[in-house]
Amino acid sequence: MNAPVLRPDSSAATLKRRFSLRLALLLAAVLLLTGALLWFTATAGHALPVDPKMPTDPIDPTAPVDPGAGEGGLTIDINGPNGAPSSAIVTLVGITLLSVAPALLLMMTSFTKIFVVLAMTRNALALPSIPPNQVLAGLALFLSLFIMAPVLADINTLAVTPYLDGGMTFTEALAAASTPLQHFMMANTREEDLALMTRAAGQENPASPDDVELLTLIPAFMISELRAAFIIGFVIFIPFLVIDIVVSAALMSMGMMMLPPVMISLPFKILLFVLVDGWGLIITSLIGSYRMG
Repeated sequence: MNAPVLRPDSSAATLKRRFSLRLALLLAAVLLLTGALLWFTATAGHALPVDPKMPTDPIDPTAPVDPGAGEGGLTIDINGPNGAPSSAIVTLVGITLLSVAPALLLMMTSFTKIFVVLAMTRNALALPSIPPNQVLAGLALFLSLFIMAPVLADINTLAVTPYLDGGMTFTEALAAASTPLQHFMMANTREEDLALMTRAAGQENPASPDDVELLTLIPAFMISELRAAFIIGFVIFIPFLVIDIVVSAALMSMGMMMLPPVMISLPFKILLFVLVDGWGLIITSLIGSYRMG
């Protein structure tokens, strides 16, 4: 017997019919789901009617809105439940103070004067890099903290502690903290420098020290500090200059003109500075030159 022969046309037609049937079933299912969804939505919309609302009058854009009127006002409370500032606010204030601390240290404390005097002392000894700047800056910093200790204590008592306890706002604490600094700078600022900055700012002479603005007082204080530092530096230079002159004259008289006088005078300068306790004299003079407000 002969084996049956499969026709490729019949198998392709069968697959096509199956695909068409599945596609029709899928479309029917999608249509049924869409119709059911629309029916449920319409039923829910008719089952829950919404009462119409009266239209509101438009707001006049030119009329300012009072933030405290009604329930539309917005208030931000940065303090904690007991009135004290929250830890996040304290951290933010601390970071801000650290960012401006170098400027405050240079402009409103004794750091500038002390550092300039120490640097001029180093130059008078003909030692341009000994001690290094880091050592001089560290010594000036701790001497400034020593001199400013009463002022810092007053700031802590009058401003920092009440603010952390919730007894005053940040603005009030800032004003209270500036008062001890203002008194300190006023006590160590010359009247001539203060008058100079007042005239430069085009302002009238203040009636009392408390009426002096910080924008005028700070540059006047810095000018006074630099003037005092240069005077102290001049006094420090004189004995070392005498040593240089004596050594130069001695070398000239001996005909040793090719020998640098600085090389010979340096040991004598260091010896003199150590014998008279130069660091102690300078630091004592610097500390004693300040008056508390």
